[in-house]
Amino acid sequence: MATTINETLTYPGATVAQVAALATDPDFRAAVASYQHALRSEVTVTPAGNGQHVRFEYAHGTDRVPSFAKKLVGDEIPIIQEESWTTPTHADLVVTIPGKPGDMKGTADIEQRGDDVVQVVKLTIKVSIPLLGGKIEDLIAGLLSKAMRAENKVGIKWLAGEWQS
Repeated sequence: MATTINETLTYPGATVAQVAALATDPDFRAAVASYQHALRSEVTVTPAGNGQHVRFEYAHGTDRVPSFAKKLVGDEIPIIQEESWTTPTHADLVVTIPGKPGDMKGTADIEQRGDDVVQVVKLTIKVSIPLLGGKIEDLIAGLLSKAMRAENKVGIKWLAGEWQS
């Protein structure tokens, strides 16, 4: 069994170019990590063919994680989010939690819809742990969805010139 995330993140009044630039801006990603109270974060952006590769590493504390999951993850949850932007508007995503079983893969697409730009993120989460896999998939799905919505919130303020770190 696997769990799927489908998030549509709206950027009112933005352009595709503006939202695409956010995805590969290390300063923006650092602001997102700060907003989410990440324990630490690091972003690297490197050219890859005609696109760019983004590696966003961050770690969250486990103060809001259910006790059954704390036994599996420890004191923090390190996350590595890798994005291969093959065009300015399409990325293949791979999210890993180092040292933990699981597989998270998907896509991100940026498109104009009327006056707004949307980023559509689709991820499939698979955790192969007998009995607990489904619960952990749901937990990870919730954490990743919350992280995407936080990134959207920061992005809207960032594009409006209202972001203050």
